[in-house]
Formats: sequence, C-alpha cells, structure tokens
Amino acid sequence: MIRILLAEDDTSMREYLQRSLVRVGYDVEAVGCGTEALPLIEAGRYDLLLTDIVMPEMDGIELAQKASAIDPAIKVMFITGFAAVALQSGRTTPEAKLLSKPFHLKDLVAEVDRMFHSEDQHGRL
Repeated sequence: MIRILLAEDDTSMREYLQRSLVRVGYDVEAVGCGTEALPLIEAGRYDLLLTDIVMPEMDGIELAQKASAIDPAIKVMFITGFAAVALQSGRTTPEAKLLSKPFHLKDLVAEVDRMFHSEDQHGRL
C-alpha cells in the first residue's frame, strides 16, 4: 500500500484530505506542520510527501528539501494557495508536483494516482 505523509496546518483541510485519501485506498499519516513531519520521515518510509507550502515553524519547501535529503526516493507534491509567491522566492525544491488551492478532490486523487500507477500499470516504465 502506498504511504503518504500529509503536512497541512489547516485542521479541517488536513482531516478532509486524510479521510478522502484513505477512502480511495492510501495509507495516510497527517501532521499539522513540518517540524512534526520530519521525525516521522526519519523513523519510517513514505512514498509521498503531500505538503502545504505556507505553514508555521517550517514551510513546505524546507520540509521537502529535508525529506529528500533523508529519503531521496520520496516523491513530493505541494498543495498551496500561494504557489506563485512561494516558488518565485528563488529557493530550490526537489522535483515536485504542484496543485494550487482551491482544487477538487478528484484532481488530487488523479495526480497521486498518476505519480504511482503510471509506473506500475504500464510495465514498470
């Protein structure tokens, strides 16, 4: 089963996304900030880091950089309403997908599916 670590500081959004992704078959651990996510990445293996960019304590870009240093195989998807501002700051990020808020849940699920199933269902491309 694909394991997702969700880092989202908005409680209602975090709970909604976690429930929705679990419902379609993913194993999802959810935290409220980057500083809560790092120890989990260090302790276990996740296939995907799904993170907001703008969060207190540690933003999603810094979290993604640290997560990729710990586990170079982890995939990253940013979910944010501030994509243009955050990504224009000139900071480098690991190769990542970007989904801008507001988004429809089916779009999120489709992107996550695409990240993993395109390799699995098509002869391990």
